[in-house]
Amino acid sequence: MRAKTFLIGLSTGIVGGIAAVLFTTPQTGEQLRSNILENSKKAKENLLELKKQTINLKNATFSLKNEVENNIPKIITDLRDSISSFKQEIEPDAMKLKEEIEGLQKSITEIENNLSELNNKKSDEQ
Repeated sequence: MRAKTFLIGLSTGIVGGIAAVLFTTPQTGEQLRSNILENSKKAKENLLELKKQTINLKNATFSLKNEVENNIPKIITDLRDSISSFKQEIEPDAMKLKEEIEGLQKSITEIENNLSELNNKKSDEQ
């Protein structure tokens, strides 16, 4: 019973509100209907435009996803191949540099030994 009373009160309030708006509006009924029709057409156009943009966004996202799925593995493979070939290209130079560094270390050790012997000879002479 309470729900029925509430619904009757709500309906009466809505009808009374609509009647109050219609009677207090500064426009004639024809102007009001014209404005409502125009605004509903604009709202419909805006909704259609939003729908188009949503579809375009969906298509662009799908296209991007496909591009990523198709191209990323190829890019990774190409990158791995490039790194591998780079390692192979620099390997001979790296070996030469390693040999030269070892030779320089031997030379430094010999020079240090010679200096040490010279210092020992000078110390013995004095």
